[in-house]
Amino acid sequence: MSAPDGSPVGAERSIGQLFASATTELSALVHDEIALAKAQLKQDVKRGATSGGAFSVAGAVLLFSLPMLNFALAYGIRTWSDWNLAICFLLSFAANVLIALVLVLIGVVFAKKAQKSKGPQKVAASMKASAGVLQNAKPHPRPELPQDRVPEAIEAVARSSS
Repeated sequence: MSAPDGSPVGAERSIGQLFASATTELSALVHDEIALAKAQLKQDVKRGATSGGAFSVAGAVLLFSLPMLNFALAYGIRTWSDWNLAICFLLSFAANVLIALVLVLIGVVFAKKAQKSKGPQKVAASMKASAGVLQNAKPHPRPELPQDRVPEAIEAVARSSS
């Protein structure tokens, strides 16, 4: 098994290797969070488009179908019952309004879902938190070695290179 930079796990790595590894992982994290923000934004745009489409269809139904549907439904009700023609027209109008209300409710549901989704804001907050943690990170203090004692790692390197 090896670390992300290719060195064996458990082996002592230099400060440069640790910094390079941290930089690579932080870069990957930022790229992943940007990709997540894009995906969530795309989903919010789709919900918004669906909501706008439903509202548009509701308006079109009310605008273009009222004359035809009102006449057809009113005369149909008049044929099946012997009610006054004015009452039949009112009933046909009420049916059109009911259809439009259902479409408006569908639009409201999708609009609330799009508004409720705080995807990009969550990602931005997460990125700020990650940056805050990295800014406040301090290196661990290293115990001072006596001047006459050479660390074992340096001795091992010296022995392997000679």
